Amino acid sequence: MEIELSAEDLAFQNEVRAFLDEALTDDIREGARLTPGVRTKPEIAQRWTKKLADKGWLCHNWPAEHGGPGWNTVQKYIFETECAQAGTPTINNMGIRMVGPVVMKYGTDEQKAEVLPSIVKDEFQWCQGYSEPGSGSDLASLQTRAVKDGDDYIINGSKIWTSGAHYADKIFCLVRTSTEGKKQEGISFLLFDMDLPGIKVEPVIMFSGEHELNQVFFDNVRVPQANRVGPENKGWTVAKYLLEFERGGIAYTPPVKAGLKRLREIAEQEAGGGQRLIDDDDFRRQLSHLETQIWANETTEKRVMSALSNGQNPGSASSMFKLRGSELLQQMLELTMRAIGYYGGVFQPDAYIPGANVDPIAPKHGVTATAKYFNQRAATIYAGSSEVQRGIIAKHVLGL
Repeated sequence: MEIELSAEDLAFQNEVRAFLDEALTDDIREGARLTPGVRTKPEIAQRWTKKLADKGWLCHNWPAEHGGPGWNTVQKYIFETECAQAGTPTINNMGIRMVGPVVMKYGTDEQKAEVLPSIVKDEFQWCQGYSEPGSGSDLASLQTRAVKDGDDYIINGSKIWTSGAHYADKIFCLVRTSTEGKKQEGISFLLFDMDLPGIKVEPVIMFSGEHELNQVFFDNVRVPQANRVGPENKGWTVAKYLLEFERGGIAYTPPVKAGLKRLREIAEQEAGGGQRLIDDDDFRRQLSHLETQIWANETTEKRVMSALSNGQNPGSASSMFKLRGSELLQQMLELTMRAIGYYGGVFQPDAYIPGANVDPIAPKHGVTATAKYFNQRAATIYAGSSEVQRGIIAKHVLGL
């Protein structure tokens, strides 16, 4: 299925491109290109989010009534596609894509008035307190406790794999407020500041050498009950709604397509002896196979646009997008590693710094390739493992 853009859509596409040409400066673009991990470094990413916030486009998937631009589904897809093709920084979008939609649906009027404008203005960085040591992908087995004490909860426990906790201002956190009934019951959803007494953040250094993840410890942390989103002990319902927005939306394919475009450019360059990798039959076959799978995934995304245009949330389709999107991302990076050959063995973290006075050993396209490859081995685990996504699809889509 192909989307035929209307004259209005084409005009909007040109508007987006004009904005990117002006706002995406060379230094921000270079910082995005040299991103070795999942997210661009905060000092670069936040310069970009400020530009988006000033334009009114930071919360691009939000309705106008809550401070977003009120774009339709096709406009959102155009924007995300153009950003991916232009190489914009990968930002911390937890407030935008996860906290915001949850507060819109389940938050009180006071919570909406406090939280939503701060996200639109990019005033705070958010992190996610879901996973716990020993729980794996079984989110319902969480043990971090929140016990009532007057108007507050007293929180004790630990969260792990907490992306960006070392620079986050706030956290949205699942805690156990009851041990009765099923394990999915007795969970509550809280929002609170990361600088509260009793919170300790310890780094978890990834295999690539990057510090993106952390373990967060809570030692008698006092949080007002007014910070709870949704009813007490009903946080599982809130969490499931949030995960639909974390695991997918309408555009998982654009960043993978952008990576495929760069991969093809690498393969078409002449190497030693004037040879080109694209002329290798086996490599060209693998590249074509990957391209076909990406096209098929994009077609599915476009088909789902129709439902989303009617105001529906992603539902189980988000699991399909997350599953296939993460797998295709890994395939693209694996093929990129083959394309850069022995330069994939180079470890030169100083070359990741924009403007650093360092001569990179690898060619431009290979400086961060290995770090990205190792970091994204987790793509089929974070935000719900592939096994979890297949279980959701089997139950809710196939009815098994």
